[in-house]
Amino acid sequence: MARGEWGNNGRCSYKRTTLVVCSLNIVVALYVLHSLYTSLYMYTYTNSHTSFSQTAEQIRIREESNRIRKALEPTELIRLVKQLKKKIFRKERVVEVPQDLKQKLIDEILERLRSLGAASNPTEQRVAVESWRKEKLKEAKKIIHGKTLNSTILPEEAGVIARILRADWADFSEEFGLWIPVEIVNKEHDDKPEGEEEIEVLPGRKLPPECHGEPHTDYGGAAVRWGLTHHQESAYDCCMACLDQAKRAKPGEQKCNIWVYCPSETGCYSPDIYEHKNQECWLKYSETPTLSFKDTYSESYRNSHPNAPVIVPWISGVVSV
Repeated sequence: MARGEWGNNGRCSYKRTTLVVCSLNIVVALYVLHSLYTSLYMYTYTNSHTSFSQTAEQIRIREESNRIRKALEPTELIRLVKQLKKKIFRKERVVEVPQDLKQKLIDEILERLRSLGAASNPTEQRVAVESWRKEKLKEAKKIIHGKTLNSTILPEEAGVIARILRADWADFSEEFGLWIPVEIVNKEHDDKPEGEEEIEVLPGRKLPPECHGEPHTDYGGAAVRWGLTHHQESAYDCCMACLDQAKRAKPGEQKCNIWVYCPSETGCYSPDIYEHKNQECWLKYSETPTLSFKDTYSESYRNSHPNAPVIVPWISGVVSV
């Protein structure tokens, strides 16, 4: 009997013990969860409180740091790298075009340009090439959409040609060296009042009346000072040199009464064997000064002297001694 009661008591104590242990475990688990939740709440609150407690100076420093960081970003380098990638990608796409197809398109472009003739100007050439490109692109699109045409474009080439002539045209034309210069037409604005004579502006001081300067004029005469080795800064200086020579000439010496000056930066033409350069100043003498050339060289003269320009480049004058 005693052994049976002990057994019953033993079984009852096991259940209670298990119940107590489980209860303790639940309490401990709830305590741990409560502690973790409280810690997390306090951490969040602390950070939030700290962020709002920053001073105006700290905010200014943070904003200044962000501004400096953005300013130091290599934006230009990034932009150039992107452009370079696009350019390389486009070139790779152009390189994929079969060589025989490239050559066929190039031959057609050259044939279109030859049909214009040698006298065509850049504008006509550009219009012709652009017209060919549009015609060829339209033809390729029709073939892509299944429209059969009597065309030199093969069905398998239509897609590639359409891409070349639309998206890759600039790279393709650059690759095979198609460059047509832009034609610039310069129009001279003439604001001179009607009936007023044109005044030619010469470098240097204004010529005084005693120099009797005549633009586009060449007087003949015996040289008293060789112009090839006698240069002056301006027509004014050349005239003064002539007047000075006349004043200082010794008895019996020829006195300068004609000066001839080359104002052209590219030099001046003369029907002799010498090369006449800018700022040449010829001092001459003649008892009866006569014109060699005035304003322009005649057509008959230029036929016999192919190197002669149309306009006489010299300026000269006859002074009173």
